[in-house]
Amino acid sequence: MEKQVFSTDTKVLKEVETAHSPLIAEANPYPVVPRFPQNTSLKRKVQSAKARDRRRDIHEQVWNLRSIGLSGQAIAQELGVSKTTVFNYLRSSTFIERRERSDQGLSLLNPYQDYLLSRWNSGNYNTQELFEEIRQAGYTGSYATVVRFTRYLKSLPGFAPAKGSTKNASPRVSSSSHRPLTPSRVTALVLRRPELTEPNEREAIAQLQTAHSDLKSAIELAQQFAFLVRQRLPEQLDAWLNKAKNSSVSLLRSFAVSLESDYNAVKAGVTMSVSNGPVEGHINRLKMLKRQMYGRAKIDLLERRFLLAI
Repeated sequence: MEKQVFSTDTKVLKEVETAHSPLIAEANPYPVVPRFPQNTSLKRKVQSAKARDRRRDIHEQVWNLRSIGLSGQAIAQELGVSKTTVFNYLRSSTFIERRERSDQGLSLLNPYQDYLLSRWNSGNYNTQELFEEIRQAGYTGSYATVVRFTRYLKSLPGFAPAKGSTKNASPRVSSSSHRPLTPSRVTALVLRRPELTEPNEREAIAQLQTAHSDLKSAIELAQQFAFLVRQRLPEQLDAWLNKAKNSSVSLLRSFAVSLESDYNAVKAGVTMSVSNGPVEGHINRLKMLKRQMYGRAKIDLLERRFLLAI
């Protein structure tokens, strides 16, 4: 739920990230290379923008048809999209931007990036030589990955290697492991225990609360709910539900209504220290084993696997 709230305000997240970034020009005058640089080709950007515009148009059409009383299935037939897409869009009247890939920035080249940048800053722009050097150091990735990296470095402003010379003709570059403020990361920061939160992370959360009133409400309510669940404070549940139902954030209001519809179970969850979670986990694992063994062997082998899994 929290990730959906923050997904509707990605513009605010980027603004706060820019203001909060520790890599300011005065402290680091060199161009900064992210780990690993994204594919910033114009063709990819255009394709991504067109796909986003299509999704936004469909979202708007879904809600227009919904406003005149059409069911989810009827909307799907009218627009030629799946019912799953329609119901996903009906969860929020505000168009939610897609989250970036969770594995973005993870590359086999990352451990060798500092070495490559040091060699680059010393004037070695030969991709083949750089590839051979890091391969001898243990790099197991492809040559094409190194090519993309050096191509990115050559695209930075000011790169103009002198003809017939390998001296430093390019601005020095530095690397950064700075993690962007994605909806997933902000959710993790907001719900993290206060004693485990770093000062710079608390500052980022404070800036988010200042930047947008809806974000401030969502962050405060999320932290209050996490606190009452961790501390087992059922006497605060009713007050929290009232606050959430009166919130200006529609997703929080929907969340509070869904909790209230199963009030007894929620009240027990924030009161008792035990739950049926472990039992449900065992049941899910046994069902998975049953599906894996379907059509493969007889009941005796399935029984054996069940006993070994418990």
